[in-house]
Amino acid sequence: MYGNWLKTTLLMAAIMALFGAVGMVIGGRTGMLVALGFGALTNFWAYWFSDKMVLAMYHAQEVDETTSPYLYGIVRDLARRAGLPMPKVYIIHEAQPNAFATGRSPEHAAVAATTGIIELLSERELRAVMAHELAHVKHRDILISTMTATVAGAISMLANFGFFFGGRDAEGRPANPVLAILVMILAPIAAVIIQLAISRTREFGADAGGAEICGDPEALASALAKIEAYAQQIPMPTAEAHPETAQMMIMNPLSGGWLQGLFSTHPRTEERIARLREMAAQMRRR
Repeated sequence: MYGNWLKTTLLMAAIMALFGAVGMVIGGRTGMLVALGFGALTNFWAYWFSDKMVLAMYHAQEVDETTSPYLYGIVRDLARRAGLPMPKVYIIHEAQPNAFATGRSPEHAAVAATTGIIELLSERELRAVMAHELAHVKHRDILISTMTATVAGAISMLANFGFFFGGRDAEGRPANPVLAILVMILAPIAAVIIQLAISRTREFGADAGGAEICGDPEALASALAKIEAYAQQIPMPTAEAHPETAQMMIMNPLSGGWLQGLFSTHPRTEERIARLREMAAQMRRR
C-alpha cells in the first residue's frame, strides 16, 4: 500500500518536472504559466462536473434499497466497513462486466456497476469489486487523476504553442530549433506515459485497499480473472466512443491495440491477481 503511494508521489513529481522542463524550452515562463492556468481551469470544471457527465454518458440509472436491494445492500455494508459516507449507487445496462467510481470527494461519490458484472459474479466476488471501487473513493483517486490530467494537458498545450509560435527559452529568446522540435514531439508522449503509469499504480492501490475493506483478496482475484475473460469478448460501445473514460473502470473496457501494454490505463491482470493472492497468503499467516 505504502509502496503504491510512494510510486504515485514520484510519478507526480516526474510529470511536474517534465512540465517545468518543457515550459523552459518551448514556452518560457509566461507560456508555461498560461498553459498551466488554462489546464487548471479546464480540469477544475471537470473535477466538479465530470461525474454527472460520465454517468449521463453511460445512461446510468440510480438505484436504492427498494429498486436494487442486492447491489445497494452490498455497497452500504462495505461503505460502513470502510468508514465512508454512503455513496450514490448506479446500474449501467451494459453486457460487458465492469464497474467504476466517480465523484470529487467521499462526500460526493458514486459507484456504478454494469448489469453484466452483477449477473456474472458471485456475491462474494461482487462485494470485492465494489470494495475496490470504494477504495478509489477513500484514496481520493479522482483528485489525483485530475491533477495529473491538468499537468499533462498543459504540457500538450505548450507543445502546441511551440508548433504555432516557435519555442522560447526562459528569457523569452528563440530556443534551439532542433531541441524545441524534439521536445514538442516527445514531451506530450512522455506526459501521457507518466499519466498512465500513475493510473496503473492507483489500480494496484485500489486492489489492495479493496481487499482490506472486504477482507477477501482471493475474491477480488477471482473476480478480476472472470471479468477479463468476459470483457475481452463483449464490447462496450460507450467506452469505445469515449476512450477517456476507460481509466475509471476496474478493467480496461477497450479492445486491444498497438503498444497496448505501454499505453494501457490498467496493470496486467495477471500481476494484479498475483499480488492479491500474495496478500491473501500474508493474511492467512497472521
